[in-house]
Amino acid sequence: MHSETQTVDQRPPSFIEQARRAQIIDCAIAAIAELGFAQASLAQIAKRANVSTGVILYYFAGKEELIRAVVAHVYGRGAELITPAVNAELTARGALLAFIRANVAFFRDHPDYGRAVMHISRSGVPGAFDPGVDQPRQTAFRAILAAGQQSGEFRAFSVDVMATSIVESMDIIPRRHADNPALDLDAYAAELVELFDRATRAHHPDQDVQSP
Repeated sequence: MHSETQTVDQRPPSFIEQARRAQIIDCAIAAIAELGFAQASLAQIAKRANVSTGVILYYFAGKEELIRAVVAHVYGRGAELITPAVNAELTARGALLAFIRANVAFFRDHPDYGRAVMHISRSGVPGAFDPGVDQPRQTAFRAILAAGQQSGEFRAFSVDVMATSIVESMDIIPRRHADNPALDLDAYAAELVELFDRATRAHHPDQDVQSP
């Protein structure tokens, strides 16, 4: 009897259960984006999902587990949308610029995602934000910069400093957009592309010649 119970408990979640978890995560993202981390209680999230708090606790052990699921979902969704654009490029320079454009486009098209993670990151609650979820992005991005240096497309620079500068310049976008909803993120992306293209590319004298 005990082994039968274990078998049932360890079964994969059904389609309905997966859909319910996804719905709760989506409602948590919307609540945190609008209300902030502290005010987005389980009761507020449950109200948006049109379920009881008990239903949330059936799928998640508590708010901390739900928040970790939110962060993992946001970064996972970002990777799904950004990675193909980067992988389609044949050069390190093309991959770098595609990475910047796709990141800004992600924040533009999914503003609640960026704002939710921003509030979670700034909450200061231990365990609320797992920095490890961003590790794949950081590793892949540094690999692009290193590859560009090896191919001669990029000049010599500290990969760590450059990667941190670029990522931080993009991760501040949700806060800028929250402060100014009319912010033109396409123009913002164009400025970042121009800035970091100039900052990373190998020096070619003919590129710096000014027209008379």
